[in-house]
Amino acid sequence: MPEEMPRRIVLVRHAKAARPDVEDHERPLADRGRKDAPALGRRLAGAGLTPDLALVSTATRTRETWQLMAAELALRPKTVHEERLYGAGPGELLAVLAEVSDDVQDVVVVGHNPGIQALAAALAGEAEGDQLARMEAAFPTAAAAVLTFQGGWKSIEPGVARLTAFWTPRDA
Repeated sequence: MPEEMPRRIVLVRHAKAARPDVEDHERPLADRGRKDAPALGRRLAGAGLTPDLALVSTATRTRETWQLMAAELALRPKTVHEERLYGAGPGELLAVLAEVSDDVQDVVVVGHNPGIQALAAALAGEAEGDQLARMEAAFPTAAAAVLTFQGGWKSIEPGVARLTAFWTPRDA
């Protein structure tokens, strides 16, 4: 795929997690999370987003979120459970994205806040309508920011993308 092709990144904060007496990494989804995750998958499908690759944190809640989202997509992308996404800040997330092959056009990243929100805000050099203000105000569980940019994955850096959509469970 030529570097000139527009690329999309869908940054997803995992769905609502339960708070059982387990290690943070092992926290499962709450009932609301199990409802919101498939709805987000349907939102992606309805918008015609068909990621080529899913990068998913190894935490239980992110893996469950992605599993429920992916079940709603017409085509399931290659999924990589990436340990570096757990608790990652924007710089670490950016480093993982820079390793993506240029054969990949669209990527979904399922991770955690505050890293996901911070990366979305850093990448968005421009936005449609009030999307950026809404996203900066709050990035709730099961929310997704859709960003587009031109160039190869190695060229991704703050300010290069356009925020084209910001979805929250309340928008559905």
